[in-house]
Amino acid sequence: MVNRDEDHEDPRRAASRLTGRPATGAPAASGSPAQVTLDGGTSVMVKRGDAPGAVRAEVAGLRWLAAADAVRVPEVLGYDERWMVTERVPTGRPEPAAGLHFGQALAALHAAGASDFGVPPPEGPEDAFIGLAPMRNTPGTEWPGWYAEHRVLPYVRDAVDRGTLRPGEAAVFERVCARLPELAGPAEPPARLHGDLWNGNVLWGTDGEVWLIDPAAHGGHRETDLAMLQLFGCPYLDRVLTGYEETAPLAAGWRERVGVHQLFPLLVHAVLFGRGYAEQALTVARSALVA
Repeated sequence: MVNRDEDHEDPRRAASRLTGRPATGAPAASGSPAQVTLDGGTSVMVKRGDAPGAVRAEVAGLRWLAAADAVRVPEVLGYDERWMVTERVPTGRPEPAAGLHFGQALAALHAAGASDFGVPPPEGPEDAFIGLAPMRNTPGTEWPGWYAEHRVLPYVRDAVDRGTLRPGEAAVFERVCARLPELAGPAEPPARLHGDLWNGNVLWGTDGEVWLIDPAAHGGHRETDLAMLQLFGCPYLDRVLTGYEETAPLAAGWRERVGVHQLFPLLVHAVLFGRGYAEQALTVARSALVA
């Protein structure tokens, strides 16, 4: 149960309570996440999760990614049902060498695997989030059917309910889902996904490493992470993909499948941000049907 007194905490007080260390000065930024300095000069990031289970899902995701010993993620320093405190990652400029190493590390993360498609991280809730959108982690044994049922059609229905998609347009996505067994390419085992791998969740550290934040971690198809990275752009993406393929070559035809994997994030964005993303998703879906 959430302590109602914690509803009115500011990031500074939450950081102090959860780490057991006094916080000095005002937060470096208002809102959430906020940068807070602890006694001794340590800078941390403090994030508030307003939806039930949001903090628990993110903490479980960060720890699951860290357990693969592949990509860099911030350490969780303290959390409860409402607040999370993590180490702060000093950021610098993107560099080609860091991009290459990131691709190699991402391949190793995916290879760490998951028991099923859709499985949540250990101690993570089934009812999780991707950004501000609900995301249900329901396990499945084969990717095409699982992806259709739990990563495409729920957001199509939500977009129709919100008026972002017209009812007749839903049929386009339904036809893609019906053809997923032939569009999906060779069967692959479940990968350990970051799950929300857009450029804003990729930090280029001053230590020359790439760090990942804000996961929507679950078991999925490795091409989905890569497709999202391509959808919203990433510095030195060519080096990232080179490092990935050097470590774990992708199945033939993966470039032609990028759009199918981008349907998930595009539909999430359509639900959250409106018609422009719905039209983009429709364009991608129609292209998949004529491929």
